[in-house]
Amino acid sequence: MADHKRLAAQQGAWLCFEDEAGQTLRSPKGRTWGRKGHTPIVSLPVKGTGRVSIVGLIATRLAIPQQRPRLIYRLRTHRGRKGERRGFGEADYAAQFDAAHQQLGGPIVVVWDNLNTHTSAEMRRLIAARP
Repeated sequence: MADHKRLAAQQGAWLCFEDEAGQTLRSPKGRTWGRKGHTPIVSLPVKGTGRVSIVGLIATRLAIPQQRPRLIYRLRTHRGRKGERRGFGEADYAAQFDAAHQQLGGPIVVVWDNLNTHTSAEMRRLIAARP
């Protein structure tokens, strides 16, 4: 058994897999075929600007097999305003984990990728400040 699974099972903790994704709000470019000399008109939804980002985690409990997995997520919409952050920062991830800890009602063990925000000194400091 992997170390994170063993640790979660020994502590009776929730094993959480976290990841993030983003998508632009702009309509895709419309293309179609048309007869020579007859320009086709393709209507698209209203042009959107900005992006939407989502961070989510799947939580499962190994110690209690009959317990159903949970999905906890947060959305952020970016409109490209000056000074507005496009992605999630360390404080946003810490708030996500605080919410997960509160909703799940127990300790959590998080498995995530090596995104620079996840491995930063600020993130290590925020995690160390929590039980």
